[in-house]
Order: sequence, then C-alpha cells, then structure tokens
Amino acid sequence: MTKIKICGLKRLKDIGYVNEAKPDYAGFVLHFSRSHRSLSEEEATALRARLLPEIPAVGVFVDQPMEIVVSLLKRGVIDIAQLHGSESPDYIRTLRRQTGKTVWKCFQIHSSTDVAEAAESPADCLVLDNGRGTGRSFDWTLLEGFSRPYFLAGGLTPENLDMAIKALHPWGVDLSSGVESAQHKDRDKILAAVA
Repeated sequence: MTKIKICGLKRLKDIGYVNEAKPDYAGFVLHFSRSHRSLSEEEATALRARLLPEIPAVGVFVDQPMEIVVSLLKRGVIDIAQLHGSESPDYIRTLRRQTGKTVWKCFQIHSSTDVAEAAESPADCLVLDNGRGTGRSFDWTLLEGFSRPYFLAGGLTPENLDMAIKALHPWGVDLSSGVESAQHKDRDKILAAVA
C-alpha cells in the first residue's frame, strides 16, 4: 500500500484535519522564511503536541545547521528529518549517526542526471519533486526503471493521485499545495487524498 504524507501543516485546525484523515506521515516546514508554511520550533512543538502519536511527524529543512535538526529529532518534536537543500551525503550520514533517526532527502528532478544523483544518496528514503512547493509535477518518464523507494511529490492532487500511483508505483506520495485552498489546508481535499 502506497504511503501518504500531508505536508506543510501550519494551523491547529490543520492538525485536526490530519488526525481525522490519518495519513501515514504529517509534515512541518521549519525555519524556511520563503514559505508561507514555515514554522518556528515553538509553533511546531505546539502542533506536534496535538498530532495523534501514531502519525510520525516529519520536519522539512532547507540547509539548516545540523544542531537545529539534531535537537528537534532528539527532543521528539519530529521523528524524521526531510532535507530539501544542498545537504551533502556526509551531512546525511552524520545526522543519522548522531540521532539514530530516519533521514529523507529531496531531489528536484529536471533531468536523468538528477535521477542518477538521487539514486546514489545515502538517505533512507528519497523525495522526488519538481521544486520547493511549486505545486507542479516533473516529467515522470524520467523515473522509468528507478528502483529505490521514494515519495513522489509536486503537482499531486486528490484528482490525479490514483493515476500517479498506478503509473509509477511510488513507495509514497507527498501532498501540500494539492490539498490547499487559498494557501490553507482544505479538510475535504485532505480526506479525499487519504481516502
């Protein structure tokens, strides 16, 4: 069964929607001021406290100092780190060694070279995306023959989710803008996507 992550949770009511829908993962964007979904540590901690304990919290980071990510993992604010910047393989290995936690790495896919780079990553799981929250998909034919477990991200909505899963058989799907209306999480879209 394909896993599903609802990312970019920002408000208390978003947590309520996710607790109702029960996706496999819930995502918090941390310390990324260019995103309207960005949270401070304090905001993420407060939201995590209201998230059902059986839904793992994924912290999404872009080129953050490792000590920030380590602290959030060790304090249990998040269970998994998802790296969206230029973090090196050494960064990934060191983060996992220091915390014993799962590390995902996102790759922006625009060419077969990007796919090959992703395949070599030491991350536990990959997130393959068009960009950072663009809401657009990439050329999925680039993934033909790709054998590593990955989350498909970018441009996914409740309407195209079945088609994407049948075409690519990803390990998971990651939705954010596709389950929003006017830049806010939409309960009905979240429920439809998870269903």
